[in-house]
Amino acid sequence: MESSQKVGQELRLTKALNPKQLRQGISKDFAAVLFKKLKGGFFLVIGFLLSPLSWWNDLFFNLPIAYGFGYLCSLLSPKLLLPCTIIGYWISCIAGILLMQAGVIDVFQDQSQERNFKKELLMGIATSTAYTLVILALLQLKILDTPLEFLGNL
Repeated sequence: MESSQKVGQELRLTKALNPKQLRQGISKDFAAVLFKKLKGGFFLVIGFLLSPLSWWNDLFFNLPIAYGFGYLCSLLSPKLLLPCTIIGYWISCIAGILLMQAGVIDVFQDQSQERNFKKELLMGIATSTAYTLVILALLQLKILDTPLEFLGNL
């Protein structure tokens, strides 16, 4: 009996609203959700391209960005090229991880929650630092080899 009363109340409420009003409310919500998901997808893709999660993106994205950052620093002092290139690489990796986090939150999280930018930044720094330490360990254990002929003039 209660369920039939609820259905009757819902029908009366629905009839009270104009169908055009219903469509406008739904389309505005749909457009906002769609924009949020598309924006999140864009951030996710750009973040993946900048992140250290794939082996090929370093050659096409991170290293040119890092080298450009190192080159700009070397205009101040030529000795800054290599250290600033490494710093530029870290910055591009951290930016990629943060963009991926923001994209995943926008795409997969339905409810809007307050974001903790400080926590996300620290997580990105920790992840990028861990990745760098793993690469350094692989270099020290001679599992990875460095192209020393490219670094000879530095």
